[in-house]
Amino acid sequence: MALIYIVEDDSSIREIETIALKNSNYMVCAFENAKDFYRKLGDIMPDLVLLDIMLPDENGYDIVKKLRKNPATRKLPIIMVTAKSTEMDMIKGLDDGADDYIRKPFSVMELITRVRALLRRTEAEEAASIRLDNVWIDHERHMVYVDEKPVELTFKEYELLRLLMSNSGIVLSREVIMRHVWGTEFEGESRTVDMHIKTLRQKLGEAGGKIKTVRNVGYVME
Repeated sequence: MALIYIVEDDSSIREIETIALKNSNYMVCAFENAKDFYRKLGDIMPDLVLLDIMLPDENGYDIVKKLRKNPATRKLPIIMVTAKSTEMDMIKGLDDGADDYIRKPFSVMELITRVRALLRRTEAEEAASIRLDNVWIDHERHMVYVDEKPVELTFKEYELLRLLMSNSGIVLSREVIMRHVWGTEFEGESRTVDMHIKTLRQKLGEAGGKIKTVRNVGYVME
C-alpha cells in the first residue's frame, strides 16, 4: 500500500484528494504548507507527492528544486497540481523536476489514473540488480550473494536488505522500514525491525557489519 503526501493549502481540494486516494487504497498524509511537509518528510519517506504550486510559505517550483537537489528525495515521484494553466507554467514545473502535471479543476478519475500510472512507471524503473562492494542482489532471480556465494534469506529479510541497499548511505527510520517492508504504519513495535536486522546481519557474515545502527533513529547500510 503506497503512501502519498498531499501538499495543498485549499482545504476543500485537500479533502477531495485525500478521500479519493484513501478510497483507492492508498495511505495519505495531507499538509497545508511546506513547513509541515518538510518536517514529516524527515520522518517517513512517501512513495509519491501531490504538490500544489501556490502555497502560503513557499511555492511548489522551489520545493521541487529542493527535493531534486537532495540525494534522499532526488527520485521521489512528484505530481504538481495547480490552477496555473498556461503551457509555460506546465513546462516550468516539468523542467524543475516534476514527473507529471494536473490542472485544476480535475476529475477524481484523472487524479487516480495519473497517480497509478506514475507509481507503475517508478516501480518498472527499479534496478534489476544492486551491488554494494561484495554484496550483490539479483532482483530478477530474487537471489543475494556475498563474495559471489549465495545467501539464503527469508522474504522479509530479502526486502529489508533491498531497501537498505537501494538507499545506501541514507539513514532509514524504523517507521520507514516498517512501512516499506511490512506495508503498514509503524505503531511502536520496534522489535520486529530490530530482530530482522539481527538475523540479516548474521546471515551476511562479515558483510553484515555494513548495516549500521543509528541510535534512536534506525539503520543505514554503508
